[in-house]
Amino acid sequence: MGEELKKKLLHQRNNSLVSDVGEEESLGKRAWEESKKMWVVAGPAIFTRFSTFGITVVTQSFIGHIGSTELAAYALVITVLVRFANGVLIGMASALETLCGQAYGAKRYDMLGVYLQRSWIVLFMTSILLLPIYIFTTPLLEALGQEKSIAQVAGSISLWAIGVIFSFSVSFTCQMFLQAQSKNKIIAYLAAVSISIHVLLSWLLTVKFKFGLNGAMTSTLLAYWIPNLGQLLYIMKKCPDTWKGFTFLAFKDLCPVIKLSVSSGAMLCLEIWYNTVLILLTGNMKNAEVSIDALAICLNINGWEMMVALGFFAAAGVRVANELGRGSAKAAKFSILISVITSFFIGFILFLVFLFLREKLAYIFTTNPHVAEAVGDLSPLLSISILLNSVQPVLSGVSVGAGWQSVVAYVNIGCYYLIGIPVGLMLDKLLHLQVKGIWIGMLFGTFVQTVMLITITFKTDWDKQVEIARNRVNKWAVVENQESNNRSSGSS
Repeated sequence: MGEELKKKLLHQRNNSLVSDVGEEESLGKRAWEESKKMWVVAGPAIFTRFSTFGITVVTQSFIGHIGSTELAAYALVITVLVRFANGVLIGMASALETLCGQAYGAKRYDMLGVYLQRSWIVLFMTSILLLPIYIFTTPLLEALGQEKSIAQVAGSISLWAIGVIFSFSVSFTCQMFLQAQSKNKIIAYLAAVSISIHVLLSWLLTVKFKFGLNGAMTSTLLAYWIPNLGQLLYIMKKCPDTWKGFTFLAFKDLCPVIKLSVSSGAMLCLEIWYNTVLILLTGNMKNAEVSIDALAICLNINGWEMMVALGFFAAAGVRVANELGRGSAKAAKFSILISVITSFFIGFILFLVFLFLREKLAYIFTTNPHVAEAVGDLSPLLSISILLNSVQPVLSGVSVGAGWQSVVAYVNIGCYYLIGIPVGLMLDKLLHLQVKGIWIGMLFGTFVQTVMLITITFKTDWDKQVEIARNRVNKWAVVENQESNNRSSGSS
């Protein structure tokens, strides 16, 4: 009996080992498959964001060689006004990511084109409401305490920026529409063409023909609109399942789209404006021109890394939305894990690189040694920002995919505006750390926000999220069918 028992236990142990190996292989295969799906979205999204952000950096590089006042003015317009509009519009467009992603996962392809057109209407009207800010930029900046010479140049640049703002309404919505279907390679191709043309035109108009700010902004405007035309043509010609043409259904039942768009806009605006507050507070300090230039360079470098994180933001949003629409809670959770781990690994490598490069990076953007020295002084904080930003945007992408934008908006208010900014101001006033103090406080707010998003994500009942997504898609599908039937009855 003892011998038989030993054989039985040995047999069970061998079977257990085989089972463990099989599960490990299965896990490895699942991770590989999920990574491929993730990179189909993240790869082109990262490249597109690099290229789009590169338009800003190329313009800044050429303007930086025109003069320090022009560079500071451009930094204010881009980091305050354009980023303000960017936050509003990309935030509102992310509602489309939730709707299109879940509808595509549920195979309700006919709904995507209607959602796209509804989002165009909402974002276009929002752009019109934002116009006074760009028309009255100079008095607004002066009222906020900015230097008069910088505010006046910023006013001229902001008028050019109006065309950029309207380009966002088309660009962001088309990108969300295509990403939901994992068809965003075309966006990357168009972005590559656009930035190539921008570099050439910027050189011709600012260096060769000496048109100064007007030349730089003309090139910028064209660079933003060229991809939009390509995206529209691609959607109308190459997406027959999801684009059925223009329809009057786009003007009906706009309230749910507006509601989700406002929640999405609030979530991302509160995030994007966080850095804007940093720029505005810096503008009121001593030696503001050097401080703004140094901080703008640091934020641009941080922005480059953010393009990687935002690529994973898009991938997490699409993958979570698709899997929830498909009805798989397990796959949604697994996609979150893969996205977070991959983004953090890349962020950690970049954290080490930027920690040691310090002021050497500044000379890409300026020839002023005082600005370069200030950049070197801020480099440790920049590196920590890069590390935190490798996780936080991915978790925000998860919230977009699941449709909890309103919850994350409250988290952002608490962490950023009730914790981060007050702590930063206290460090500035009490310890006289100036820019460093404000940035440390804001990093603390970002850290608290990241911890809260991790807690929310991993305590969520994902089976319930599947039900919510299914109900959302089914509810909207019923509306679309009723409208289609009414139209058919009317025509007959």
